[in-house]
Order: sequence, then C-alpha cells, then structure tokens
Amino acid sequence: MIHHWSIARRLFVANLLTVVAFIAIVGSAAYVDARDRAYEEAGARMTGIAAAVAAAPVVLEAAASADPSAVLQPYAEEVMASAPADFITIMAPDRTRWTHPRTQEIGQPYIGSIDAALRGEVFTEVTAGTLGPSVRTIVPVKDAEGSVKALVSAGVTVRTVDVAFAGRLPALAAIGGALLVGGSLASWLLGRYLRGVTRGWGPEQLAQLFAYYESVLHSVREGLVLIDTRGRVVMYNDQAAQLLGLDPRSGSNDPRNAPALADLPLDEDLRALFESGRTARDEMMLAGPRILVVSQAPARAPSSPGFRGRAPVYGTVATLRDRTEVEALGNELETMRTLSDALRAQTHEHANRLHTVVSLLELGRTAEALDFATKDLELSQQLTDDMVRSVDEPVLAALVMGKAAEAHERGVQLDVAALGTGGAAGIAVQDLVTVLGNLLDNAIDAAAEGAPPRHVMLTVESDEEGLDITVHDSGPAIDPAAAENMFRHGYSTKTGTRGIGLALVRQSVGRLGGTLTVNGRRGAKFEVFLPAATPLGKEQP
Repeated sequence: MIHHWSIARRLFVANLLTVVAFIAIVGSAAYVDARDRAYEEAGARMTGIAAAVAAAPVVLEAAASADPSAVLQPYAEEVMASAPADFITIMAPDRTRWTHPRTQEIGQPYIGSIDAALRGEVFTEVTAGTLGPSVRTIVPVKDAEGSVKALVSAGVTVRTVDVAFAGRLPALAAIGGALLVGGSLASWLLGRYLRGVTRGWGPEQLAQLFAYYESVLHSVREGLVLIDTRGRVVMYNDQAAQLLGLDPRSGSNDPRNAPALADLPLDEDLRALFESGRTARDEMMLAGPRILVVSQAPARAPSSPGFRGRAPVYGTVATLRDRTEVEALGNELETMRTLSDALRAQTHEHANRLHTVVSLLELGRTAEALDFATKDLELSQQLTDDMVRSVDEPVLAALVMGKAAEAHERGVQLDVAALGTGGAAGIAVQDLVTVLGNLLDNAIDAAAEGAPPRHVMLTVESDEEGLDITVHDSGPAIDPAAAENMFRHGYSTKTGTRGIGLALVRQSVGRLGGTLTVNGRRGAKFEVFLPAATPLGKEQP
C-alpha cells in the first residue's frame, strides 16, 4: 500500500512519526527530570524541618529525661501540624522511637538507615517504613561535647510527592501537544507544497515516468531542445546534437552546469529564436549545411489550484526536423525548372529568329537571311565557347544562354564576361546552377523593376584557386535595413514568393567553403567566390 502513496503523504507520515518520537523522548526526559526535582525539593524541605527540630533545646533536654515521649510526642505533633511533613520521628541512638504519628509505634525500633547520622552526618534517603515509601532526612542531635544524644527523622510519603508532581504534568502535556500540533502543521504545509509540485505521484511513479521520458527523448527521430528561462540548454537529445553539431550529453550531466546558448556553435538566426522564447511553428532555419524546420513553445507547468490559474513557465521546448534532403530534392527540381525555363525562353527566341529567316527567304532576300542567321549563330557560339572555356561546364553555358533569352523577353540586357581557363574542378554542377541561377533570377527581377536602361552584368572568372562570380544589376539600391535579413530563409520583398533563393545561395556557398558579399550602393552587386574542391591538374579519375 505504501508504494501507492504520494511523496507528500510519505513525508507527512514520516515527519509526524518523527515529531511523535521526539515528543515521547523529550517528554520522558522531562517527566523523569521533573520527578527527580520533586524528590530533591521534598528532601530539601525535610532537611530544613529535621534540622530545626534537632536544634530545639527541648529535644536535647527531653532526651536526658526518664520519659522523653511524654515531652517530645506533643512537640512533634505540633510541628507536623504546622510544617509540610507527614511524620516526624525523634528516636534514641539505639533506634527506639520516642515519637511517631501512630502512637502504637512509639517504643518500637526505627526502620531505616541511621549509621550516617550516628557519625554526626545529615543524610536523605527514599525508603519504605511503617507509612509506606517516603522521602526522609535524618539529623543528629548533639550535646555540647558533640556526642549524639538523639536522632530526628522528618519525612513525606512518596504518595504526597507524587500528588505534588502530578500538578506539573498538565504543563508538560501542553508543551508536548503544542509541539505535536506545530510539527503536524509544518508537515501538512510541506506536503501540500510537494503534492502540487509532484502532481500527487509517488517516487516509484516518478522514477518510472522519468525512465519513459528518457527513453522517448533519445528514441524520437526529431531533435528536442529544452531551454530554461536564463537561456541555458538544460537538455537535448541525440538527434538534436546531430542536427546542431553538438557533443552528445550523457544522463549524468548536472542541469545546474548546463551550457548557455551563447557558448554553443549555433547559427545566429537559430540562436535568436531560442533566446527570444517566442512561440514558433514550422519555421525554416539554417544550421550549417542543414535546413531545419523549427517549432518552439513555452514549457508551462500543468494547471493546478495551487497556482491560482497562473501556471509558471519553466522555459521553452523546441523541436527540430531535418529538411535538408527534402530541400535538396527541391533544389534539384528548381534547377531543372530553371534550365527548363531557360530553354523555353531560348526556344521562343530562336523561333522568332527562325521566323525572321524564313520571312527573308520568302521575300527572296537570301543574302540578308544568311547574314542574319550567321551573326546569330556566331553570337550564341561565342557565348557558349567563352563559358565552356572559362568554367568547362556546358550546363552553365546553356543556363546563361537561356537566362539571356529570358532577360531579353523582359526588356533587360544581360551582358556576360567569361574570363580565365581554370575550370571549376570538383564543384558540383547542381551547386553552380543553384548559385548562378538564383543570383541571375534576383538580378533580372530587380533590373526589370528599375528605370531604363535595364541591364545585368555577369562576370565569371576561374583560376587555380577557384571560381569568382559577380552579378551586378541596374535595379534599386539595397535597403541597409533589409541587408541583414535578405539571406534569411523565408525573407522576401516580392509578393507571392517563398524567399528561399538567396538563402539557398548562402547555404550552398557556405557548404562549399566560399564567400558571399553584397554591395548595394548602385543597384545590387553580389560577389561569390567558390574554392576549387580539386586543384587544377590533380583531378581524380
């Protein structure tokens, strides 16, 4: 049954038993001490009475007479009537009683120890006599030479002492009751607090629940991060450590030594989200080479009557889902769409030119048709040769030619300058299409929204160190306030867009170990450097 008790009930019962045991021990000690004090006080009173009787001259004079009882018995009864003593016995040195509360005991031997008194000492003892157990003091009666001529014993029965001691018991009981009530109240208040904190669960249930939570924490496929109100990461699971590039935490780590967010290698946007503590739902964040979907909510205590509707907030809980593979597939799809759009624009442009050539032939202007076709072929071939010679990647040449045709359709002049012969060894064509395609898309859009003349300048230069790409458009200047956010995932100044292009550019450049700079004084100028993954002349087979 105890296993089903809550921590609060166990603590209340344990504290109550402790208080009861404490009261029992202290009460017993106080009882014994009070009883001993009562006997000591009774002995002190009897010593005073016996000494006063022994000092009376009538006692010494009667002891020398032929019938001491005739004088001393009335004297002893008079003293007992005025003094708090149950008996006063005056006796001869040979124990023969001269006085006694019971007259039939006069002349009988005294019951008790008199050896110390015969040596001239005063002593007190508790012993049983004719009146029952009693506290008595014996004082010798000495003459002028110091000889013991008689003995005086004054005493009070134990029953009388116990009656006097019983008057102190209510005070002891009141003190014990006050301690019991105070201890019980303190235990109840502490138990009430623990009941609200532990939700009325016992330690076995809490241990089982913790084991379940620990198992769930380390078995889920999503990353889980727990952050307290002071910005410390008190817990994260194995998946979160993998997604964020953190060291795995063991279960023995002390939450009091949890690392702060500022000490962890997190992306600035992700760190800002964690530090803000705001509620977030499925927000896209970049974490190094990964794209994460982050949801965050406050960690509140369950509603309880003790909190009066104001449940405390212990921090925030963030969940992380890896979307890198999905975005990679999306990037490949976007690459294919970009190439498709470029080919569509190029096909449309070639169809217009082909119609022009056919029309010239139909009009009989064969020489002009041949000259027009030859110049168009030379221009396209020159652009293709320059791109292939510089980057050694025909896909990029097709992309640029398609973008040139698309820009022409939108009234934008796309100028291309291909320099160098270093190639782009080791750089994946998907990354090149992602970087160059998104930069050209943004540049063409910006130039199309600007004032005439509308143009975009693309410069591609390759050498042994890597590939330099510069895209400069004639569109509006970049707002300095937006420069910080333009590479953030989801940010866009265009209506109906996802705001993912420049974020993908930054992610690809960062994954390839390159650099990305922007200059917005006259239009927008993006400069990208991608280092060659394989040095020139050392390509792997």
